[in-house]
Amino acid sequence: MEKTLVIIKPCAIQRGLIGEVTKRFEQKGLQLCGIKMMQLSDEILAEHYAHLVQRPYFKRIKDSMMITPVIVCCWKGLDAVKIVHDMAGKTNGREAAFGTIRGDFSMSVQENIVHTSDTVDTAKEELARFFDDTEIFEFDHAVLNYLYANDEI
Repeated sequence: MEKTLVIIKPCAIQRGLIGEVTKRFEQKGLQLCGIKMMQLSDEILAEHYAHLVQRPYFKRIKDSMMITPVIVCCWKGLDAVKIVHDMAGKTNGREAAFGTIRGDFSMSVQENIVHTSDTVDTAKEELARFFDDTEIFEFDHAVLNYLYANDEI
């Protein structure tokens, strides 16, 4: 089963959407394997958004992500990376489909509620960036047989 990262951004925390966001992933059937609140630093943001550091909007991203602490989560399930990324919707909340997290809760390209990993390799890198091995848990998911067919797991 895949694991993926979700960052619940400061805009979601300020708007009281933490429960709404986590509820959607739980209702889908994903398993929460790690969660913590943390204040992001310049260093971790420069590493996390290294592909955007030279962009003129990087300062806006950095400033936005440091307004409050964030909540980082590790979610697990079959095809979890794609499922979570699709559930988030397009980056620009104004363009995101209704029914997605961004489509339902965001009007912005920056203040777009969540960050999600976009590939399996990126998910592995990002999870290692935000969690150490003792913060991601492996345990039996009691409803597993009710989420997947027996030949899927």
